[in-house]
Amino acid sequence: MYAILDIESTGGKYNEEGITEIAIYKFDGHEIVDQFISLVNPERKIQSFVVGLTGINNEMLHHAPKFYEVAKRIIEITEGCIIVAHNAKFDYRMLRLEFERLGYTYERKTLCTVKLSKKLLPGFESYSLGKLVKRLGIPITDRHRASGDALATVKLFKLLLEKDVDKEIISSNLKLNAISSVDQKLIRLVDELPNAVGVYYFSDSDGDIIYVGKSKDIKKRANQHFTSDAPKSREIQEHVTSIDFERTGNELLALLKENQSIKKLKPKFNSALKKSLFTHGLYAFEDEKGFINLSVSKLKSKENYITSFTNYQQGKAFMERALETYGLCQKLTGLHKTEGACFNYTIKQCQGACVHEESSESYNERVRQLIDFYDYQNKNMIIQDRGRHAGEKSVVLIENGELAGAGYTELNFQVENMSILKNIINPMQNDRDSQHIIQSYLRKSNHHLKILTF
Repeated sequence: MYAILDIESTGGKYNEEGITEIAIYKFDGHEIVDQFISLVNPERKIQSFVVGLTGINNEMLHHAPKFYEVAKRIIEITEGCIIVAHNAKFDYRMLRLEFERLGYTYERKTLCTVKLSKKLLPGFESYSLGKLVKRLGIPITDRHRASGDALATVKLFKLLLEKDVDKEIISSNLKLNAISSVDQKLIRLVDELPNAVGVYYFSDSDGDIIYVGKSKDIKKRANQHFTSDAPKSREIQEHVTSIDFERTGNELLALLKENQSIKKLKPKFNSALKKSLFTHGLYAFEDEKGFINLSVSKLKSKENYITSFTNYQQGKAFMERALETYGLCQKLTGLHKTEGACFNYTIKQCQGACVHEESSESYNERVRQLIDFYDYQNKNMIIQDRGRHAGEKSVVLIENGELAGAGYTELNFQVENMSILKNIINPMQNDRDSQHIIQSYLRKSNHHLKILTF
Protein backbone atom coordinates (compact mmCIF):
# COMPACT_ATOMS: atom_id res chain seq x y z
CA MET A 1 0.00 0.00 0.00
CA TYR A 2 1.24 3.46 -0.87
CA ALA A 3 0.57 6.95 0.49
CA ILE A 4 1.23 9.24 -2.46
CA LEU A 5 1.50 12.81 -1.26
CA ASP A 6 2.55 16.35 -1.95
CA ILE A 7 3.33 19.10 0.53
CA GLU A 8 3.46 22.88 0.08
CA SER A 9 5.56 24.80 2.57
CA THR A 10 6.25 28.32 3.77
CA GLY A 11 9.78 28.34 2.37
CA GLY A 12 12.56 29.89 4.44
CA LYS A 13 15.57 28.57 6.28
CA TYR A 14 16.26 24.84 6.28
CA ASN A 15 14.30 23.04 9.05
CA GLU A 16 12.52 26.26 9.98
CA GLU A 17 9.80 25.87 7.35
CA GLY A 18 6.22 24.91 8.03
CA ILE A 19 3.59 22.99 6.06
CA THR A 20 0.87 25.12 4.43
CA GLU A 21 -0.99 22.41 2.49
CA ILE A 22 -0.94 18.62 2.32
CA ALA A 23 -2.63 16.12 0.01
CA ILE A 24 -2.39 12.36 0.54
CA TYR A 25 -3.85 9.71 -1.77
CA LYS A 26 -3.82 6.16 -0.41
CA PHE A 27 -3.11 3.92 -3.41
CA ASP A 28 -3.23 0.12 -3.45
CA GLY A 29 -1.23 -0.26 -6.65
CA HIS A 30 -4.37 -0.11 -8.78
CA GLU A 31 -6.68 2.62 -7.50
CA ILE A 32 -7.08 5.32 -4.86
CA VAL A 33 -8.79 3.87 -1.77
CA ASP A 34 -8.67 6.88 0.57
CA GLN A 35 -7.58 10.51 0.53
CA PHE A 36 -6.86 13.46 2.80
CA ILE A 37 -6.47 17.05 1.60
CA SER A 38 -6.15 20.08 3.84
CA LEU A 39 -4.70 23.54 4.15
CA VAL A 40 -2.55 23.88 7.28
CA ASN A 41 -1.89 26.95 9.40
CA PRO A 42 1.92 26.91 9.70
CA GLU A 43 1.98 29.52 12.47
CA ARG A 44 4.79 31.32 10.65
CA LYS A 45 5.17 33.70 7.72
CA ILE A 46 5.02 32.43 4.14
CA GLN A 47 7.85 33.64 1.93
CA SER A 48 6.69 36.04 -0.80
CA PHE A 49 8.12 33.95 -3.65
CA VAL A 50 6.13 30.94 -2.36
CA VAL A 51 2.94 33.00 -2.33
CA GLY A 52 3.59 33.87 -5.97
CA LEU A 53 4.22 30.23 -6.85
CA THR A 54 1.33 28.54 -5.00
CA GLY A 55 -1.16 31.35 -4.50
CA ILE A 56 -1.39 30.39 -0.80
CA ASN A 57 -1.03 33.34 1.60
CA ASN A 58 -1.22 33.72 5.38
CA GLU A 59 -4.68 35.26 5.22
CA MET A 60 -6.04 32.11 3.52
CA LEU A 61 -4.64 29.99 6.36
CA HIS A 62 -5.94 32.07 9.27
CA HIS A 63 -8.80 29.65 9.99
CA ALA A 64 -7.08 26.50 8.67
CA PRO A 65 -6.28 23.71 11.18
CA LYS A 66 -2.85 23.73 12.78
CA PHE A 67 -0.61 20.72 12.17
CA TYR A 68 -1.34 19.11 15.54
CA GLU A 69 -5.03 19.08 14.57
CA VAL A 70 -4.41 17.00 11.42
CA ALA A 71 -1.48 14.91 12.73
CA LYS A 72 -3.65 11.96 13.84
CA ARG A 73 -5.33 11.72 10.42
CA ILE A 74 -1.93 11.78 8.68
CA ILE A 75 -0.65 8.95 10.90
CA GLU A 76 -3.80 6.90 10.25
CA ILE A 77 -3.88 7.26 6.46
CA THR A 78 -0.15 6.52 6.08
CA GLU A 79 -0.06 3.61 8.58
CA GLY A 80 1.46 0.54 6.91
CA CYS A 81 2.13 2.51 3.72
CA ILE A 82 5.20 3.47 1.75
CA ILE A 83 5.42 7.24 1.30
CA VAL A 84 5.64 8.09 -2.41
CA ALA A 85 6.41 11.63 -3.57
CA HIS A 86 8.13 13.54 -6.33
CA ASN A 87 11.34 14.45 -4.53
CA ALA A 88 10.35 12.34 -1.53
CA LYS A 89 13.34 13.57 0.48
CA PHE A 90 11.72 17.01 0.86
CA ASP A 91 8.17 15.85 1.64
CA TYR A 92 9.31 13.21 4.13
CA ARG A 93 11.65 15.70 5.83
CA MET A 94 8.78 18.19 6.21
CA LEU A 95 6.52 15.57 7.79
CA ARG A 96 9.21 14.40 10.20
CA LEU A 97 10.00 18.04 11.08
CA GLU A 98 6.39 18.85 11.96
CA PHE A 99 6.01 15.66 14.01
CA GLU A 100 9.30 16.35 15.85
CA ARG A 101 7.85 19.70 16.95
CA LEU A 102 5.06 17.69 18.56
CA GLY A 103 7.54 15.33 20.25
CA TYR A 104 6.60 12.38 18.02
CA THR A 105 8.95 10.26 15.91
CA TYR A 106 7.37 9.69 12.52
CA GLU A 107 8.93 6.90 10.44
CA ARG A 108 7.84 5.40 7.12
CA LYS A 109 9.55 3.79 4.14
CA THR A 110 9.83 6.16 1.18
CA LEU A 111 9.96 5.95 -2.57
CA CYS A 112 10.92 8.87 -4.83
CA THR A 113 9.29 9.17 -8.26
CA VAL A 114 12.14 11.41 -9.45
CA LYS A 115 14.64 8.58 -8.90
CA LEU A 116 12.25 5.98 -10.29
CA SER A 117 11.59 8.11 -13.38
CA LYS A 118 15.30 8.53 -14.07
CA LYS A 119 15.69 4.77 -13.99
CA LEU A 120 12.54 3.71 -15.85
CA LEU A 121 12.25 6.68 -18.22
CA PRO A 122 15.87 7.40 -19.20
CA GLY A 123 16.88 10.15 -21.59
CA PHE A 124 14.42 12.91 -20.57
CA GLU A 125 15.84 16.43 -20.48
CA SER A 126 14.06 17.26 -17.23
CA TYR A 127 12.50 15.21 -14.45
CA SER A 128 10.57 18.06 -12.84
CA LEU A 129 6.95 17.04 -12.29
CA GLY A 130 5.54 19.63 -14.68
CA LYS A 131 7.83 18.79 -17.60
CA LEU A 132 7.65 15.05 -16.96
CA VAL A 133 3.85 14.82 -17.04
CA LYS A 134 3.75 17.03 -20.13
CA ARG A 135 6.08 14.64 -21.98
CA LEU A 136 3.86 11.73 -20.88
CA GLY A 137 0.57 13.42 -21.73
CA ILE A 138 -0.62 13.23 -18.11
CA PRO A 139 -3.08 16.06 -17.34
CA ILE A 140 -2.30 18.19 -14.30
CA THR A 141 -4.53 20.80 -12.71
CA ASP A 142 -3.77 23.23 -9.87
CA ARG A 143 -0.03 23.07 -10.50
CA HIS A 144 2.01 23.87 -7.36
CA ARG A 145 -0.99 23.04 -5.18
CA ALA A 146 -0.81 19.90 -3.08
CA SER A 147 -3.91 18.16 -4.46
CA GLY A 148 -3.09 18.77 -8.14
CA ASP A 149 0.56 17.76 -7.82
CA ALA A 150 -0.22 14.69 -5.69
CA LEU A 151 -2.87 13.46 -8.12
CA ALA A 152 -0.45 13.89 -11.03
CA THR A 153 2.12 11.92 -9.01
CA VAL A 154 -0.45 9.10 -8.57
CA LYS A 155 -0.86 8.89 -12.36
CA LEU A 156 2.90 9.06 -12.87
CA PHE A 157 3.53 6.33 -10.28
CA LYS A 158 0.88 4.12 -11.89
CA LEU A 159 2.73 4.48 -15.21
CA LEU A 160 6.07 3.74 -13.53
CA LEU A 161 4.65 0.52 -12.11
CA GLU A 162 3.77 -0.41 -15.69
CA LYS A 163 7.29 0.45 -16.84
CA ASP A 164 8.83 -1.72 -14.11
CA VAL A 165 8.93 -4.81 -16.33
CA ASP A 166 11.62 -6.47 -14.22
CA LYS A 167 9.30 -6.13 -11.20
CA GLU A 168 12.07 -4.67 -9.07
CA ILE A 169 9.50 -2.71 -7.07
CA ILE A 170 7.78 -5.98 -6.20
CA SER A 171 10.98 -7.91 -5.54
CA SER A 172 12.31 -5.27 -3.16
CA ASN A 173 9.20 -5.68 -1.02
CA LEU A 174 7.61 -2.53 -2.38
CA LYS A 175 4.67 -4.60 -3.47
CA LEU A 176 2.09 -3.75 -6.08
CA ASN A 177 -0.48 -5.28 -3.78
CA ALA A 178 1.13 -7.68 -1.36
CA ILE A 179 -1.21 -10.04 0.41
CA SER A 180 0.01 -11.39 3.73
CA SER A 181 -0.15 -15.05 4.67
CA VAL A 182 0.55 -14.73 8.39
CA ASP A 183 -1.41 -17.86 9.28
CA GLN A 184 0.02 -19.76 6.25
CA LYS A 185 -3.46 -20.78 5.13
CA LEU A 186 -3.45 -20.71 1.31
CA ILE A 187 -7.08 -19.64 1.11
CA ARG A 188 -6.16 -16.37 2.81
CA LEU A 189 -3.91 -15.55 -0.12
CA VAL A 190 -6.83 -15.31 -2.56
CA ASP A 191 -9.28 -13.40 -0.35
CA GLU A 192 -8.36 -9.97 -1.69
CA LEU A 193 -7.70 -10.96 -5.30
CA PRO A 194 -10.11 -9.49 -7.88
CA ASN A 195 -12.44 -11.39 -10.19
CA ALA A 196 -10.81 -9.57 -13.09
CA VAL A 197 -8.64 -10.24 -16.14
CA GLY A 198 -4.93 -9.76 -15.57
CA VAL A 199 -1.56 -11.22 -14.61
CA TYR A 200 -0.67 -12.65 -11.21
CA TYR A 201 2.70 -13.25 -9.54
CA PHE A 202 3.42 -15.86 -6.85
CA SER A 203 6.37 -15.03 -4.58
CA ASP A 204 8.21 -17.05 -1.96
CA SER A 205 9.44 -16.02 1.50
CA ASP A 206 12.58 -14.45 -0.02
CA GLY A 207 10.49 -12.15 -2.21
CA ASP A 208 11.49 -14.04 -5.37
CA ILE A 209 8.76 -14.47 -8.00
CA ILE A 210 8.34 -18.20 -8.51
CA TYR A 211 5.36 -18.33 -10.88
CA VAL A 212 3.64 -15.96 -13.33
CA GLY A 213 0.24 -16.62 -14.86
CA LYS A 214 -2.64 -14.87 -16.58
CA SER A 215 -6.37 -15.35 -16.36
CA LYS A 216 -9.71 -13.83 -17.27
CA ASP A 217 -10.52 -14.24 -13.56
CA ILE A 218 -7.42 -13.89 -11.35
CA LYS A 219 -9.13 -14.96 -8.14
CA LYS A 220 -10.69 -18.07 -9.66
CA ARG A 221 -7.43 -19.16 -11.31
CA ALA A 222 -5.35 -18.63 -8.15
CA ASN A 223 -7.85 -20.70 -6.20
CA GLN A 224 -7.46 -23.51 -8.75
CA HIS A 225 -3.70 -23.52 -8.13
CA PHE A 226 -4.33 -23.98 -4.40
CA THR A 227 -6.94 -26.72 -4.69
CA SER A 228 -5.20 -28.80 -7.37
CA ASP A 229 -3.39 -32.03 -6.53
CA ALA A 230 -1.11 -31.81 -9.57
CA PRO A 231 2.61 -32.15 -8.67
CA LYS A 232 3.52 -28.61 -9.81
CA SER A 233 0.54 -27.11 -7.98
CA ARG A 234 1.53 -28.89 -4.76
CA GLU A 235 5.06 -27.45 -5.09
CA ILE A 236 3.69 -23.96 -5.62
CA GLN A 237 1.40 -24.37 -2.59
CA GLU A 238 4.40 -25.27 -0.47
CA HIS A 239 6.55 -22.29 -1.50
CA VAL A 240 4.17 -19.37 -2.14
CA THR A 241 3.83 -16.80 0.63
CA SER A 242 2.41 -13.79 -1.24
CA ILE A 243 0.49 -12.96 -4.40
CA ASP A 244 0.72 -9.79 -6.44
CA PHE A 245 -1.38 -8.96 -9.45
CA GLU A 246 -1.90 -6.51 -12.28
CA ARG A 247 -5.29 -5.82 -13.79
CA THR A 248 -4.93 -5.51 -17.57
CA GLY A 249 -8.48 -4.75 -18.69
CA ASN A 250 -8.38 -7.31 -21.51
CA GLU A 251 -6.89 -10.66 -22.41
CA LEU A 252 -4.46 -9.38 -25.07
CA LEU A 253 -2.52 -7.26 -22.55
CA ALA A 254 -2.62 -10.15 -20.05
CA LEU A 255 -1.13 -12.55 -22.61
CA LEU A 256 1.58 -10.11 -23.70
CA LYS A 257 2.52 -9.20 -20.11
CA GLU A 258 2.63 -12.87 -19.10
CA ASN A 259 4.84 -13.69 -22.10
CA GLN A 260 7.18 -10.81 -21.31
CA SER A 261 7.34 -11.43 -17.54
CA ILE A 262 8.11 -15.14 -17.86
CA LYS A 263 10.96 -14.48 -20.28
CA LYS A 264 12.43 -11.68 -18.16
CA LEU A 265 11.93 -13.13 -14.68
CA LYS A 266 12.34 -16.83 -15.53
CA PRO A 267 10.26 -18.06 -12.54
CA LYS A 268 11.25 -21.58 -11.54
CA PHE A 269 7.74 -23.03 -11.82
CA ASN A 270 6.98 -21.67 -15.29
CA SER A 271 7.66 -24.00 -18.19
CA ALA A 272 4.78 -23.55 -20.67
CA LEU A 273 6.51 -20.86 -22.72
CA LYS A 274 9.69 -22.88 -23.11
CA LYS A 275 7.97 -24.64 -26.00
CA SER A 276 6.03 -22.92 -28.77
CA LEU A 277 2.31 -22.60 -28.17
CA PHE A 278 1.76 -22.12 -31.90
CA THR A 279 2.64 -24.91 -34.31
CA HIS A 280 0.86 -24.10 -37.60
CA GLY A 281 0.62 -21.13 -39.92
CA LEU A 282 -1.46 -19.88 -42.84
CA TYR A 283 0.60 -19.57 -46.01
CA ALA A 284 -0.18 -18.15 -49.46
CA PHE A 285 1.22 -19.07 -52.88
CA GLU A 286 0.25 -18.39 -56.48
CA ASP A 287 -0.48 -21.33 -58.80
CA GLU A 288 0.33 -21.60 -62.51
CA LYS A 289 -3.03 -20.02 -63.42
CA GLY A 290 -2.35 -16.95 -61.28
CA PHE A 291 -4.77 -17.82 -58.44
CA ILE A 292 -3.63 -17.18 -54.86
CA ASN A 293 -3.92 -20.43 -52.92
CA LEU A 294 -4.06 -20.62 -49.13
CA SER A 295 -2.90 -23.53 -47.00
CA VAL A 296 -2.51 -24.36 -43.32
CA SER A 297 0.71 -26.24 -42.55
CA LYS A 298 3.40 -26.56 -39.89
CA LEU A 299 5.35 -23.37 -39.25
CA LYS A 300 8.46 -22.95 -41.38
CA SER A 301 11.24 -20.93 -39.79
CA LYS A 302 12.34 -19.12 -42.96
CA GLU A 303 8.95 -18.44 -44.57
CA ASN A 304 6.54 -15.61 -43.83
CA TYR A 305 3.11 -16.69 -42.67
CA ILE A 306 -0.13 -14.69 -42.61
CA THR A 307 -1.31 -15.79 -39.17
CA SER A 308 -0.60 -18.69 -36.81
CA PHE A 309 -2.53 -21.36 -34.92
CA THR A 310 -2.01 -23.60 -31.90
CA ASN A 311 -2.73 -26.69 -34.02
CA TYR A 312 -3.94 -27.81 -37.44
CA GLN A 313 -7.56 -28.14 -36.30
CA GLN A 314 -7.65 -24.49 -35.24
CA GLY A 315 -6.25 -23.46 -38.63
CA LYS A 316 -8.80 -25.57 -40.49
CA ALA A 317 -11.66 -24.07 -38.46
CA PHE A 318 -10.35 -20.59 -39.29
CA MET A 319 -10.28 -21.40 -43.02
CA GLU A 320 -13.83 -22.74 -42.92
CA ARG A 321 -15.04 -19.44 -41.44
CA ALA A 322 -12.94 -17.44 -43.92
CA LEU A 323 -14.45 -19.48 -46.76
CA GLU A 324 -17.87 -18.08 -45.95
CA THR A 325 -16.74 -14.57 -44.93
CA TYR A 326 -14.66 -13.89 -48.06
CA GLY A 327 -16.42 -16.19 -50.56
CA LEU A 328 -13.34 -18.35 -51.17
CA CYS A 329 -12.99 -21.68 -52.95
CA GLN A 330 -12.64 -24.96 -51.02
CA LYS A 331 -10.11 -26.30 -53.51
CA LEU A 332 -7.89 -23.21 -53.43
CA THR A 333 -7.90 -23.16 -49.63
CA GLY A 334 -6.92 -26.83 -49.28
CA LEU A 335 -10.24 -27.82 -47.70
CA HIS A 336 -11.32 -30.04 -50.60
CA LYS A 337 -8.72 -32.18 -52.34
CA THR A 338 -9.98 -32.64 -55.90
CA GLU A 339 -8.81 -32.46 -59.52
CA GLY A 340 -12.05 -30.82 -60.64
CA ALA A 341 -14.65 -28.53 -59.10
CA CYS A 342 -14.98 -28.17 -55.34
CA PHE A 343 -18.12 -29.32 -53.54
CA ASN A 344 -19.34 -25.76 -52.93
CA TYR A 345 -19.30 -25.12 -56.70
CA THR A 346 -21.81 -27.95 -57.20
CA ILE A 347 -24.23 -26.28 -54.76
CA LYS A 348 -23.55 -22.81 -56.23
CA GLN A 349 -21.66 -21.47 -53.19
CA CYS A 350 -18.37 -21.06 -55.09
CA GLN A 351 -17.98 -18.62 -57.97
CA GLY A 352 -15.94 -21.11 -60.00
CA ALA A 353 -12.29 -20.26 -59.35
CA CYS A 354 -11.62 -24.00 -59.07
CA VAL A 355 -12.72 -24.56 -62.69
CA HIS A 356 -11.47 -21.15 -63.91
CA GLU A 357 -14.95 -19.75 -64.46
CA GLU A 358 -14.01 -16.81 -62.23
CA SER A 359 -11.00 -14.71 -63.20
CA SER A 360 -7.90 -14.79 -61.04
CA GLU A 361 -8.06 -11.00 -60.68
CA SER A 362 -11.58 -11.14 -59.21
CA TYR A 363 -10.84 -14.07 -56.88
CA ASN A 364 -7.46 -12.75 -55.74
CA GLU A 365 -9.01 -9.45 -54.71
CA ARG A 366 -11.03 -11.25 -52.03
CA VAL A 367 -8.02 -13.30 -50.92
CA ARG A 368 -5.99 -10.11 -50.51
CA GLN A 369 -8.74 -8.67 -48.31
CA LEU A 370 -8.20 -11.58 -45.94
CA ILE A 371 -4.42 -11.26 -46.10
CA ASP A 372 -4.51 -7.49 -45.51
CA PHE A 373 -6.77 -7.94 -42.48
CA TYR A 374 -4.82 -10.69 -40.71
CA ASP A 375 -1.22 -10.15 -41.81
CA TYR A 376 0.40 -7.12 -40.16
CA GLN A 377 3.82 -7.58 -41.78
CA ASN A 378 5.35 -4.13 -42.43
CA LYS A 379 2.21 -2.45 -41.06
CA ASN A 380 2.01 0.49 -38.66
CA MET A 381 -1.00 0.31 -36.38
CA ILE A 382 -2.39 0.84 -32.89
CA ILE A 383 -4.63 -1.84 -31.39
CA GLN A 384 -7.07 -0.29 -28.91
CA ASP A 385 -9.11 -2.32 -26.43
CA ARG A 386 -10.75 -1.99 -23.03
CA GLY A 387 -8.69 -0.49 -20.21
CA ARG A 388 -8.69 -1.31 -16.51
CA HIS A 389 -11.48 1.12 -15.68
CA ALA A 390 -14.09 3.31 -17.37
CA GLY A 391 -12.54 6.04 -19.48
CA GLU A 392 -9.28 4.16 -20.04
CA LYS A 393 -8.15 2.36 -23.20
CA SER A 394 -5.33 -0.11 -23.66
CA VAL A 395 -3.01 0.39 -26.62
CA VAL A 396 -0.64 -1.98 -28.40
CA LEU A 397 1.73 -0.26 -30.82
CA ILE A 398 2.89 -2.09 -33.97
CA GLU A 399 5.61 -0.43 -36.05
CA ASN A 400 6.76 -1.89 -39.36
CA GLY A 401 5.03 -5.14 -38.48
CA GLU A 402 6.80 -5.51 -35.14
CA LEU A 403 5.51 -5.12 -31.59
CA ALA A 404 6.87 -1.86 -30.15
CA GLY A 405 5.09 -1.80 -26.80
CA ALA A 406 1.82 -1.54 -24.89
CA GLY A 407 0.22 0.68 -22.28
CA TYR A 408 -2.86 2.66 -21.33
CA THR A 409 -4.32 6.03 -22.32
CA GLU A 410 -7.20 8.14 -21.04
CA LEU A 411 -7.15 11.00 -23.54
CA ASN A 412 -7.39 10.95 -27.34
CA PHE A 413 -4.42 13.26 -27.84
CA GLN A 414 -2.19 10.71 -26.06
CA VAL A 415 -2.89 8.34 -28.97
CA GLU A 416 -2.83 10.98 -31.70
CA ASN A 417 0.58 12.32 -30.62
CA MET A 418 3.12 9.57 -31.37
CA SER A 419 5.91 11.05 -29.22
CA ILE A 420 3.60 11.13 -26.18
CA LEU A 421 2.32 7.64 -26.92
CA LYS A 422 5.87 6.24 -27.11
CA ASN A 423 6.67 7.79 -23.74
CA ILE A 424 3.56 6.28 -22.15
CA ILE A 425 3.81 2.74 -23.48
CA ASN A 426 5.99 0.07 -21.98
CA PRO A 427 8.45 -1.20 -24.63
CA MET A 428 8.05 -4.91 -25.34
CA GLN A 429 10.31 -7.42 -27.02
CA ASN A 430 9.07 -8.38 -30.46
CA ASP A 431 9.37 -12.13 -30.81
CA ARG A 432 7.57 -14.99 -32.45
CA ASP A 433 5.41 -15.67 -29.40
CA SER A 434 4.19 -12.07 -29.15
CA GLN A 435 3.35 -12.06 -32.88
CA HIS A 436 1.39 -15.29 -32.47
CA ILE A 437 -0.48 -13.85 -29.48
CA ILE A 438 -1.48 -10.68 -31.32
CA GLN A 439 -2.51 -12.43 -34.53
CA SER A 440 -4.54 -15.02 -32.64
CA TYR A 441 -6.27 -12.29 -30.63
CA LEU A 442 -7.13 -10.27 -33.76
CA ARG A 443 -9.01 -13.27 -35.15
CA LYS A 444 -11.43 -13.25 -32.23
CA SER A 445 -14.75 -11.44 -32.38
CA ASN A 446 -14.43 -8.41 -30.07
CA HIS A 447 -16.62 -5.32 -30.42
CA HIS A 448 -14.32 -3.41 -28.02
CA LEU A 449 -11.35 -3.88 -30.35
CA LYS A 450 -10.35 -0.98 -32.60
CA ILE A 451 -7.44 -0.87 -35.05
CA LEU A 452 -5.92 2.48 -36.01
CA THR A 453 -3.46 2.53 -38.91
CA PHE A 454 -0.88 5.26 -39.48
